[in-house]
Amino acid sequence: MEYSSTVDVGYVDEAEYPWKLDSKFFPSKVGGRPSWLQFTDLPSPKDMECDKCHEACIFLCQVYAPIETRTDCFHRTVFVFMCRNPSCHLINDNAPFIVYRSQLKRENDFYPFDPPEETDNWHPECKVDKWTDLCAACGNSGTSHCGRCKLLKYCSQSHQVCHWKDYHKQTCNSGESIDLLGKSSCLLPEYELIVEPEGDDSMESRGTQVDDSEDENDDDKAEESRIQEFEKLSNEGKTGTLADDESVNADLISMAASVEDKAFNAFKVRIAQNPGQVLRYQRGGNPLLLSEHHIPTEGVVPPCPYCGAKRIFEFQILPQLLNHLSIDNLDQSIDWGILVVYTCERSCSSGPAYKKEFLWKQDVSE
Repeated sequence: MEYSSTVDVGYVDEAEYPWKLDSKFFPSKVGGRPSWLQFTDLPSPKDMECDKCHEACIFLCQVYAPIETRTDCFHRTVFVFMCRNPSCHLINDNAPFIVYRSQLKRENDFYPFDPPEETDNWHPECKVDKWTDLCAACGNSGTSHCGRCKLLKYCSQSHQVCHWKDYHKQTCNSGESIDLLGKSSCLLPEYELIVEPEGDDSMESRGTQVDDSEDENDDDKAEESRIQEFEKLSNEGKTGTLADDESVNADLISMAASVEDKAFNAFKVRIAQNPGQVLRYQRGGNPLLLSEHHIPTEGVVPPCPYCGAKRIFEFQILPQLLNHLSIDNLDQSIDWGILVVYTCERSCSSGPAYKKEFLWKQDVSE
């Protein structure tokens, strides 16, 4: 089995050329519509329902992760979807998330054999909507249609209503040209996902994010220093009397008053090495946990339902991604600690074109 020996970290950035996020360029991305890898046999609308409210899930992110030693994994992408209903997102509950894996040989029915040229008009026929009907609101498989114009497809009634209010009310039967995949408030903001080796501080690859991360880095270094100071006092047995010492920083008193979680401290220190990261990738490695509680042990990660092989860690989505998604409501918000994605160790080719994988959600508190 091919495992990753190093950790790669992902950052979001505004796409300078949005067309580069099309399927034919094999992107890693966050938000917008999914850039489907295989253009046929997409998950059905039923397959994309939230287990709790049964509403359609929306696209969160995808990671392009080919396996170089496997001819059947020359192209390989893992997709993550989520429910947008905040009430479905409970602590340590993975029910409102769905993960799919898709892979293709180099020679396939959908893409040229040779690598893509980075031009907007390269092979315009390489588009999923030329093969499959898509929901105009979210880009998932669409099986129903607008009852008036019969042109637009939808995955669910709720997405049809959303798209009607956003856009289609003004264009349906108007005689105007209709964009089959126009803007939609159902979607999350779209970003390119830039992946680099952990510890690579290349300014060029992160662009304007570097200036912001320098401030974050200073804050994280200060936090790390406070953690080390607290641990020193703890080892000396002096944390019990911190509140009586006026010279002690209030943050240290707060630390002493709470239950010490070494995993959370280690998480913060490790993340501080690459400020701004939203994703960590290491197929076959171990996730960076943020708590010593609700740990994804081997017994709770189910085996692959298609070949029976065990599932292994592939990547995790960090809470920092929430800062870029604009998903807070007035009374409720979607939150997570980490989202840990496990995929088939064999990355098997048996079964459907889009194979369901497993996600583990770990939050800070139980």
